[in-house]
Amino acid sequence: MDTVGPPLVLGVLREEAGGERRVALTPDAVGRAQALGLSVLVELGAGDAALYADAEYVGAGAECGPRDAVLNRADLVVCVRAPGLQVLDALRPRQLLLGMLRPDVDLALATRMADSKVTLIGFEGLPRTLSRAQSMDALTSQANVAGYKSVLVAADAYGGFFPMLMTAAGTTRPAAVLVLGAGVAGLQAIATAKRLGARVTGYDVRAEAQDDVRSLGAAFLDLGAVSVVSEGGYARPLTPEESALQQQALVDAIDAFDVVITTAQVPGRRPPVLVPREALDRLGPGSVVVDIAASSLGGNVDGSVPDATTVTDRGVTVIGAGNLPSQVPRASSTAYARNVTALLGLLIRDGALHIDLQDEVQSGLVVTHDGVVFRPETLGGSR
Repeated sequence: MDTVGPPLVLGVLREEAGGERRVALTPDAVGRAQALGLSVLVELGAGDAALYADAEYVGAGAECGPRDAVLNRADLVVCVRAPGLQVLDALRPRQLLLGMLRPDVDLALATRMADSKVTLIGFEGLPRTLSRAQSMDALTSQANVAGYKSVLVAADAYGGFFPMLMTAAGTTRPAAVLVLGAGVAGLQAIATAKRLGARVTGYDVRAEAQDDVRSLGAAFLDLGAVSVVSEGGYARPLTPEESALQQQALVDAIDAFDVVITTAQVPGRRPPVLVPREALDRLGPGSVVVDIAASSLGGNVDGSVPDATTVTDRGVTVIGAGNLPSQVPRASSTAYARNVTALLGLLIRDGALHIDLQDEVQSGLVVTHDGVVFRPETLGGSR
């Protein structure tokens, strides 16, 4: 157990990653942080990209200042994505850094923070099956946003209508939408596409997902592939033989769809390729594929490029949509800030910081503490 004496200062950083518009704490969350005994110091302009002005933070009771002041005064620093090396190197021993830091991918980050004796807490390690952890589950809240936005991105790129329309000029059939992966993002995509009037089909290798898909009014695509037992809410990686069976079955079925949205990820590993080149070539001209899993590690779609749109020789639009929550910055920031303050409620007792590695929630979240790295290889993934 570790205790840092009050008063504690919670520092909020302005995000550095290109195209990132979220902020880790919104003005409406300042009061919740203060109720924990924290004072809040926000970097100038931290909320600008999400349309939260500095004046709103000040009005909520926070203080705004330059980055140097935040890093010098804060006991706890919160961010959305891992900051750059300049910020990391400025962190001092016994400071705490909290965010979606992907230590499973960037193992050097954990080592660097351990060497600096910084306490690193990554949302990726939150035990998803514990009911008391649900309010802290930032990956799930952001996956909800991603699933919703993926459908809007697809509808915008698609050259037809999503719903069936009956007009004096005739009747248009609804778009046929296939969602691959029925986790949080996939189910939200299915629900959103249904609300837009599309004819929706879902697929997941987990047998238990069939009921979830059908409960939303969508059909379930039966590829005849094996079902797998999920681990912590995720599907285990398929064997090469299982993957080949799944891909061939999808190749045979995919030409019935106008829009394909892929959402499948495996913690700490390259996302599985669900739509190989052969499947892309089966899609008709004007079809749209949105790859939520697109990242530097790869994506679900052969040839998808993170944060880029490409068009195949057959006229199929492939959108590598790896950071969709950033395109809905106010909603995603509000949800994320609630996750942050819920987690801080676990870490702060009587205005002081308590790191308790015997607590089953904290033991999953803490990546480094007192110079020790705790199992970064077990962390990672998104919903």
